[in-house]
Amino acid sequence: MKANLIPREIKGTVKNKLFKNKAIIIYGPRQVGKTTLVETILAELKEEPPGIKSSEITILNGDDSDVRELFEKPNVVKLKNLIGGGKILFIDEAQRIPEIGIAIKIIVDRIKSVRVIASGSSSFQLSRATKEPLTGRAYEFNLFPLTFAEMVKHTSLLEEKRHLEKRLIYGYYPEVVTTPGEERDLLRLLSGSYLYRDLFMLGTVSRPELLEKITKALSLQVGSEVSTIEIGQLVGADRATVEKYINLLEKAFIVFKLPALKRNVRNEIKKGKKYYFYDNGIRNAVINNFTGINSRNDVGHLWENFCVSERVKYLAYRQLNVEKYFWRTTQQQEIDYIEENLEAGKGKEFAAFEFKFNPLKKVKFSKTFLGSYQVKLKKGIYPSNIEEFILSP
Repeated sequence: MKANLIPREIKGTVKNKLFKNKAIIIYGPRQVGKTTLVETILAELKEEPPGIKSSEITILNGDDSDVRELFEKPNVVKLKNLIGGGKILFIDEAQRIPEIGIAIKIIVDRIKSVRVIASGSSSFQLSRATKEPLTGRAYEFNLFPLTFAEMVKHTSLLEEKRHLEKRLIYGYYPEVVTTPGEERDLLRLLSGSYLYRDLFMLGTVSRPELLEKITKALSLQVGSEVSTIEIGQLVGADRATVEKYINLLEKAFIVFKLPALKRNVRNEIKKGKKYYFYDNGIRNAVINNFTGINSRNDVGHLWENFCVSERVKYLAYRQLNVEKYFWRTTQQQEIDYIEENLEAGKGKEFAAFEFKFNPLKKVKFSKTFLGSYQVKLKKGIYPSNIEEFILSP
């Protein structure tokens, strides 16, 4: 199985936006297939009438020092000479180019025959460099590890459900999926210093070992409410430092936050938050635990992380206007995952979900929650019906 043969869900959307007179910016962690995605789009454009010639495509990589030099003090003449007669300019690892935002702005505004695609594994670096210059001039997309939905389209629903237990352990990074038998070695490489490479390059992480300890602490608390004060006590750091490093982990597409829903009930947890990993394999690599499902005591947490992360990716790719929460009261009433539909005309509609890997465990929803919110849907999510949650709107 080759990664470049697995269709990515956002390919069509990115391709359609390419000729809308704006730049395309693609964010995402290293090794999720950003370069492969763009190369696939470019290959298709060459084959479709009227066709783009290879000579009309310029591909540059910001990791190369000579490329960075080409973009120093950009101006129209300099950029026209760089692009030549090209129609498409693809800049990979664009965050490494100090004046990339200004350069892309000049191309979009003054070299209108050229379409720009820029990608970067450091979203905060690239966003910081492009946000102001490219306001109103760029479409932004996030690319994540492979998804359940993408694999279903690549093989079949039956085939992918047969692999669920494997996905809970090893996750969906493309090379991990397409290189069976080498999952553990690949994930150990990904979860080592390579995972934090862009963070370390920023120079804002003064204690790399602390960042790794905080990541491990979060991995052990997946599915549980997280206290940054408690993590600080555990790793030997103050709360502000812990929050700063967690924020960096979010921006590096390693973890994401789920806040507590707080609206109507007096005893609701007001400032609670949970953290999940975008990929189960990375989470397990951080704690160095690739034990099989039948020999683990954290299967429920693995299942919850898998379900929530897959749903988050599903919603992001479809650009659906949905807020995501968990819910808990001081009396320990709780609901794993809640969505609030913010689409115009729908009002305050909520959907509530509980995640159970064991098919024999029944789901019970809090009467307090159901009586306090307008709940249009409540459902338990098991391996047997996972497709209803991550293949449906």
